[in-house]
Amino acid sequence: MTSEPIKAGGKVEPLRKTRPCPECGKPSAREHYPFCSDRCRTLDLSRWLKGSYAIPVADDEAKADGTDDRE
Repeated sequence: MTSEPIKAGGKVEPLRKTRPCPECGKPSAREHYPFCSDRCRTLDLSRWLKGSYAIPVADDEAKADGTDDRE
């Protein structure tokens, strides 16, 4: 098995497609994906920790549909 030397300056294919930062809209960076910077990543994390991102749930399935079986 022969090993070929690694060529410097070769084009590297990105692992993921660049997309806008969900926080500020700038292009995302590989080190902070999907965010553009550590600042945006930290802002998002602080929102999660404060509970700003929450999925609304109903205590009772019947009340969630707007129907009441007690009538």
